[in-house]
Amino acid sequence: MRNQPIYANRHMRVVCIGAGASGLYMAYKLKHYFTDFTLNIYEKNPQISGTWFENRYPGCACDVPAHNYTYSFEPKWDWSANYASSREIYTYFNDFADKYGLREHIHCEHEVVGARWDEDNTELQQRCDFLINASGILNNWRWPAIPGLHSFKGELLHSAAWDDTVQLAGKRVGLIGNGSSGVQILPEIQPVAAHLTTFIREPTWVCPTRGMEYHKYTDEEKQRFRDEPGVLLNVRKKKEETLARFFSVFVTGSAAQTMAVDYMREQMKQKIGDAELAQKLIPNFSIGCRRLTPGPNYLESLTLPNVTVVHGEIKEITPDACITEDGRTWPLDVLICATGFDTTFQPRFPVIGRGGKSLAAEWASEPRSYMGLAAHGFPNYFMFLGPNCPIANGPIIFAIELQGEYFARFLNRWQKEGLASIDPRREAVDDFMAQKDAFMESSVWASGCQSWYKDRKTGKVTALWPGSTPHYMEALASPRYDDFEIKYHGNRFAYLGNGFSQTELNPDLDVTYYIREKDGGEPLFRSLQSTFNAKSLGDLLQAPPDLAI
Repeated sequence: MRNQPIYANRHMRVVCIGAGASGLYMAYKLKHYFTDFTLNIYEKNPQISGTWFENRYPGCACDVPAHNYTYSFEPKWDWSANYASSREIYTYFNDFADKYGLREHIHCEHEVVGARWDEDNTELQQRCDFLINASGILNNWRWPAIPGLHSFKGELLHSAAWDDTVQLAGKRVGLIGNGSSGVQILPEIQPVAAHLTTFIREPTWVCPTRGMEYHKYTDEEKQRFRDEPGVLLNVRKKKEETLARFFSVFVTGSAAQTMAVDYMREQMKQKIGDAELAQKLIPNFSIGCRRLTPGPNYLESLTLPNVTVVHGEIKEITPDACITEDGRTWPLDVLICATGFDTTFQPRFPVIGRGGKSLAAEWASEPRSYMGLAAHGFPNYFMFLGPNCPIANGPIIFAIELQGEYFARFLNRWQKEGLASIDPRREAVDDFMAQKDAFMESSVWASGCQSWYKDRKTGKVTALWPGSTPHYMEALASPRYDDFEIKYHGNRFAYLGNGFSQTELNPDLDVTYYIREKDGGEPLFRSLQSTFNAKSLGDLLQAPPDLAI
């Protein structure tokens, strides 16, 4: 029996990997809603903010409207435009960390090289009760698999590892890729390059959602956002509603899909202004099969005099040129690879679970998770933005909040009920994967285009949640504890303690709240999400008024 009141906290040690949007939110959640914990966040970079520290290529911005690319409770009134630059977003997350005092938990230039589950809690260099992987999806960039790539003698750049010292002015520049990064880079470097050759393997949809065209905010607009109550909130809510309702476009054969295709095809034709080029660049696959990008000034730049669009595969790269499959040679001084990231969802370091299992080996053929949050056989291990998360279903920052709230429920229960380990059951993982696969058959994501949303080996959709943002909110609102194998430290009822309730510690608390004149619909049982802490029976009997919540 624990000589403490019911639900008394025990000290909890948490390690979080990554100090980007996810890691910072986890720090905020723990610091402001928990007591009796130790948190260490390990960040491989010299500064925080994750992808928004790493990505600094010309034109780098977020393709989600800026007022909706914030934590739901932490708006920013002074965004320069509705699509914010990477530097502005970097500043937002740094300001957030400073405002809420989160840096005390963060260790920069600390790269995690391995993690393993220890059933007996022995001989670990950094022991913790929970390991939370907040390293993100799009951070392990990769070079394209093109023969001769590293024989190139000019400047070789990757969009995710940009070298600010490289000068592009007056150079013959090659750009590989027309995904989100390539679409942003091209209009920024076109004015300074002597000539720009862009290599496009597949077409992609480039057009903002109706009503979300690029807009630079005026000083007057920003002042209204700051000073007039409700103005900024209404802007945020209207954009959020538009993003949420866009989900119906992702259903194959829906009226919304048909309307979106017609609208965006016409918009692309007008912006390209060249019928032959438009035929090559406008996709014949569904909108949303690949990530849609607003692409301000991208299409208009493709027909400028110093831009050449090369459609097709690059067969080989030589010390001074790219050779395409048609045998043509394209001399270059600088080659930029906007070719994306490793999106296999396998961790960048060994994660060893129960029985010595490696997560990389377990996921070698397919990443099989529990709702994108946890993995069978890896107790007390949670993932932000794991496989089949809502990375394209709606605003991703809010999804991070939902995931952090979900993890917090398990951490809270671990502290208060004497849990030892939490592990999703294999049958629960299998059932989730089957449900996910069944849903995806009706989605545009499973249709015939190449996309990082899909696993290259199986062709299954591995990156996206099988539903809308409201759907995701409801799915995560209440954990299904029966989907988990939960083990306890000794007696599972030891948390009942010494017979006292922590509510009795506070003399100012109404302990007879349940005595009332009518049934107002409120529950009879008070939830102890945050509770008072008593170290001893003496503390309990003295009932000091200043105990922390």
